[in-house]
Order: sequence, then structure tokens, then C-alpha cells
Amino acid sequence: MNCEKNSTNPDFRGENMIVIKKFEKKDIDRVISFEKELRSQEPDTYFWEPDEKYRRKLEQSFSDQRFNTALSFVAVKEDKVIGRIDASLISSRSDASCFGAYLDWICVLKNERHNKVAQKLLNALREECKKQGAGVLIALMANNDEAQKFYRSVEDASIHDMGIWIDIK
Repeated sequence: MNCEKNSTNPDFRGENMIVIKKFEKKDIDRVISFEKELRSQEPDTYFWEPDEKYRRKLEQSFSDQRFNTALSFVAVKEDKVIGRIDASLISSRSDASCFGAYLDWICVLKNERHNKVAQKLLNALREECKKQGAGVLIALMANNDEAQKFYRSVEDASIHDMGIWIDIK
């Protein structure tokens, strides 16, 4: 989903145009910069630093078959990543037809929020899930007011069950 530069496109904002694109290996430097800025804007929310080890893991993820079902998009404004969404396609043989996706993470820089960036990221992910044949997108809701408000505003969504995190030891 790209925002074309033309006067009929409601997303056209001249220099402030936001483009949603698949996260590619060539985007890693911009994503690392995004991660660092995110932590400086919200130091009490993110508890690890995007260091060289993280960079190497990101680079390796593009050739590691375990990530073949990963769906990742970035929001870019003026050649800077301002948001990111990550999900994974999931399947189960429980009824031999269960195929969906799990939304792992969606985040937008604090100073770029409330400009529909998260909605655009989510729309791009939904489009890709549909193209891949997924019937449902499952997400755990973060336990903060801003995230709760966002998830409750998502169109065609309903809140079910409660999440549980189980450590694999």
C-alpha cells in the first residue's frame, strides 16, 4: 500500500507523505534508528536496546526459514521509519482449516501518533493476510490506555478471551 503523489489522494501531504511498505533487509538501518528513537521517547516502556546483536538477528531473519511466515511492514515519512507492524501466519490442524495470523507488535513513534499511521499499518497487514488466505488476525492487547483505545477502535474486530504467556523451559 503506497501513497502516490497526486492531488486526488487524501493521504498526500506533500513533504509529510506516509508510505507503508514491506520491511526489507535494506530497511534495517532505518528500523534500528526507529527502535532507538522509540526508546528515547518512551524509556519506561522498552527494556532492551537495539544493539549490534539485535542488528545481526534482524539481518539473519531475512535468510532464516523460521521467518518465512513473518509479515512485517514499516511506515516511512521523509525517508524515516516512524512505525512498524509485525505478525506471523499461523496454522493448526485442530479442524484442518484453521489458518490465520498473530499480530506480534505494532508501534508508532510517540510524536507521530494520532495521524492514522497505526491504522495504515494495520490495513496493510490485513490486506496481506487476506492475500495469503488467513481468515483471522489474533492479537494480545497491550495493557496501557493508549493501546487499549487503539485496539477498541479497530473496525471489524471483537475482543475475546484473555491472553496467557507460557515460558518454554
